[in-house]
Amino acid sequence: MSTGRLHTLAVGSAGPRVAFLHGLFGQGRNWTQVAKALAGPEGEGARCLLVDLPDHGRSPWSEEFSYEGYADAVAATLADEAPGERWVVVGHSLGGKVAMVLTLTHPDLVGSLVVVDIAPKDYGDLDRFTGYIEQMRSLPLEELTSRADAEARFAEPDPGVKAFLLQNLRRHGTQWSWQANLELIHADAARGSDSRIAAFPDLGGRAWDGPVVWLAGSESGYVGDDDVTDMRALFPRTRLVRVNGAAHWVHTDAPRWSSRPSAGSCAVCPQARAREPRAASYRRRPRAAAAAAPSAPSRR
Repeated sequence: MSTGRLHTLAVGSAGPRVAFLHGLFGQGRNWTQVAKALAGPEGEGARCLLVDLPDHGRSPWSEEFSYEGYADAVAATLADEAPGERWVVVGHSLGGKVAMVLTLTHPDLVGSLVVVDIAPKDYGDLDRFTGYIEQMRSLPLEELTSRADAEARFAEPDPGVKAFLLQNLRRHGTQWSWQANLELIHADAARGSDSRIAAFPDLGGRAWDGPVVWLAGSESGYVGDDDVTDMRALFPRTRLVRVNGAAHWVHTDAPRWSSRPSAGSCAVCPQARAREPRAASYRRRPRAAAAAAPSAPSRR
């Protein structure tokens, strides 16, 4: 895969370098709230880089999906941004898998790793995304007159899901298009149990002995107790932190918890000395308020 430098958004001007990787159909800017909280009001708490993965946001498209290819593209972007420096890498769902592959294949770039609500395993298929994909493909782009028109025509009843998916819709004069590589994702979903996005690559027994915090929502089914052995085979220094009351979008359901130094972000900002709790409680926001991500959990 050769996609060129990925599109990024920088937040903060000093402190540790932190790279954020989003999930399927997401964009780097989905992490803006957490990044701003880490950087602080003066921007000196962290230098955050919000990355649009290949086939997403404003980054180039690829011809086929590959976790190794995605990881290589992220690695090239981080190395170009800060040659010779190590990063704290944070990845959610699809981005969590990319972050793990990046760490295992480009260990010189990573100082610490935060994986959010995903495990290094094959989840079987993209069946939960099939409905979303078909809704997006069936939207008559050539007939749209405005974003309000697109929202009215889009059949998804959940406002959070609708807002998340339609963030991928872009206008060019009178023409509309999807920023995400919808046909590539559709083709992968059509592979059923052979989906590459649902799977996790065999990297030949590689392991990484750096610090890893593994955040999992207590209301999410993506990380089970039976996943711990496989995770620690790859990352022996993994610390599992379950966030009570959070579902798959931990950073959306619990944004203040995710970005405060005494909890998960002590993994993001290594200089923080407060210890993470084994589990943290947070009252979930109403789904209608979680416009940055679908309320129905995705497979990635």
